[in-house]
Parts: sequence; C-alpha cells; structure tokens
Amino acid sequence: MAGKSQLYRKRIVNHLYFSGMLSCAEISERIEKSLSLTTKILNELVEEGVVVETGHAPSSGGRRPQMYSLRSDMMYTVSVAIDQFVTRMVVMDMQNRHIGEMESLELNLAENPGAVNIIADQIRLLIDKTGIDKTRIAGIGIGMPGFIDSKEGVNYSFSGKLHGTLTSFIESKVGVPVVIDNDSSLVALAELKFGAAKGKKNVMVINVGWGIGLGLILNNVLFRGDNGFAGEFSHIPLFQNGKLCSCGKSGCLETEASLIAVIEKALEGLASGRTSVLKKSGLESLNQETAANLIMDAAAKGDRFAVELLSEAGYNIGRGIAILIHLLNPGLVVISGRGAFAGKILQAPIQQALNEHSIPRLAANTAIVISDLGYEAQLIGGAALVMEKYEKGIIKKNKIQEAA
Repeated sequence: MAGKSQLYRKRIVNHLYFSGMLSCAEISERIEKSLSLTTKILNELVEEGVVVETGHAPSSGGRRPQMYSLRSDMMYTVSVAIDQFVTRMVVMDMQNRHIGEMESLELNLAENPGAVNIIADQIRLLIDKTGIDKTRIAGIGIGMPGFIDSKEGVNYSFSGKLHGTLTSFIESKVGVPVVIDNDSSLVALAELKFGAAKGKKNVMVINVGWGIGLGLILNNVLFRGDNGFAGEFSHIPLFQNGKLCSCGKSGCLETEASLIAVIEKALEGLASGRTSVLKKSGLESLNQETAANLIMDAAAKGDRFAVELLSEAGYNIGRGIAILIHLLNPGLVVISGRGAFAGKILQAPIQQALNEHSIPRLAANTAIVISDLGYEAQLIGGAALVMEKYEKGIIKKNKIQEAA
C-alpha cells in the first residue's frame, strides 16, 4: 500500500500543479480514488506542508467546498530554453514564478561543440546562486532544437561529443535529474497546460523563431510521433528558391519565413536603399537576437519596411499552415514562441494565405490566435515537462517521495 500511496500523492501534486487549485472532490475524480482515501492523503500532505488550504470555492447554491493548492515553495524546477543562438535558464516554483533572475547566455550551438558542457556549468551556477538545496529540485527540464529522442535523452542534432546521453551527462555534472524534449514540443506543452490550447481538442502550435517549429496537440494530447520527431514544419519544401536550409536541403519554409530569413531580407532591403528606421540601427553588425528584436519592435511602431518583412513571413507561414489544415483539420492554430511578439502583424497575412490556399469548408472553423505566453512558453514548457515525468515516476529524487 505504501507504493500505491506514494503514487496517489504524486498524482495529487501533479494535478494541483497543472490546475492551480482544486477541491477534494475534484481531486478524487481526477485520480479515480474514493473521496475518503483522497481526503486522507490530502490531510497528510497538508500536515507536511506540501499542500495548503486556499479558501472555499464560489457559492453555487450549496455548501462551498474547501479548495487546495500546492505550497509554491514545496519544491522547484529548473527550466532551460535553448535555441540556436541563445540559452535561457531559470529556477521556478510550483506556480511557475521565477526564483531569482533568469540567466541568458549567447551561445551558437552549431559553432560550439562544447555547448552542452558550458550549459551544464551554467545550470550548476544558477542553482548555487539561488541557494536552494538540490534535494528540493524536482528536476531540470531542457528544451532545445534538433532531432530529439526524449526517452533516451539524446539530441541527434546538437549534442557534440559526449560520453553517454545528453541527459546523463548534465545529471552527472549538476546532480539533479534531467529531462529533455524538442523546443517546439515544449512550447506546445506550455500552451496545452497553461495557455491558449488548454481545454482544446486539436491544436497546432506554431513556434516562430530561428526556424518555424510546430507542436501538435491531437485529442488533447501532445503528439510527438513514433520517434519523437513529429512537427518538423520548418522543413516542408515549399519554395523553388535555391536557398540552402539549415537541414541541408533547399527551398524549405524556414528559408523564407524564419526570423533569420527576415533579418537577411532586412539587410538586403537596406542595402538596396529601402527607407526605414532600421537604416541607422547598424543592423549588419548586431547579433541575431538583437537584430530580430529591433525588426519586430520597428514593425510594432509602424515602420513600413519592417511591417512588410514580417507580413511576407506571415503569409509564407500561412501557406504552410494551409497544408496542415488540409491534413489535420484543427480547431485552433496558436502563434507562439519568440515571434509571438509580432503576432498581430503576422496574424492578418497568415489568414490571407489561408483564404487563398485552403478549402473554405476545412479552414472555416479554424481560429488563429496569438499566445499570451509568447517567449516565456518554452521556459514554462520545460517546467511542465519535469512535472509530467515526475508523476510518471521517471524523476525519482523529490521531496514528496521522501515524505511518503
């Protein structure tokens, strides 16, 4: 019974983390156990300071039920959001609030074979800086680009030369369990659990960044494919432009619609004499991160050239989305990730492309929305991944297990 009790405790913690606040009856229904057993375990968790009583639910005509939530500091997660050029990391509590400052590190993955070693060192320093004991950290959730086998903890695109898996390498250096997934899958997981896709059945989450990522939510579940490689939207061959893509092929969606493509077109336009506030920005000498932010900021302020650049990218993304709508018939498309900052500018040309390239009956009921999570989505997804694995027993080192 001790083993089962531990499992129920994990399930309760998991449901409270993802829901924020629940009544005993709601928890009982979700873990599919009797009200008496659920009450017993909840009382134990309250006594241990893991769960707190958070008042009563609004009145619906009868007795108002007591509500419960996790104590925000009962344990923590470390979330690491890696892209091709920038790595961000932060410690989060059980309400996904940042503990201390988020650390940001410029790191070109393709040009730095020792990137994983650098990231591991930075994670260790981050944890040390917070002063949080490692036994109170449920795990480290890492999202990064590339072909990732999340079960094996391997990134086939950006691992460098490691002895063992990427996850085991970082675990050995930091001393905390590590889980990993593709960056766009984690963006979709964040939207599913906490964002625009919550409660929706079939959703496509478009991660606009240095590539054009895709997270697929089918029947309320994140779909990763047989090997975990589903969602390589960036590499749909849509163009006969002869432009080499990062995947080694040419004509991929990424070559015309990613933020890298937007920066390249901005530089070409400025060199040919286009009028823009970007002309005096020294765009050609800036790193990718700063250049992309400048272009999106200029567009948000109404700069015509910057708006044209992002509108063209949006239209091309819409062409790709039209193909996906014909295949999957989703009810919702969420524009998320770094590019969500320019979401309002992208939204109209995406819709225009759908009007031109989709069968009306298929696209009529597909809504296009801009994520409220935006650039924070990948960090939230990393924390959510830790808690998903925690419930399934993949992450074993945690306070709840010790208390059980």
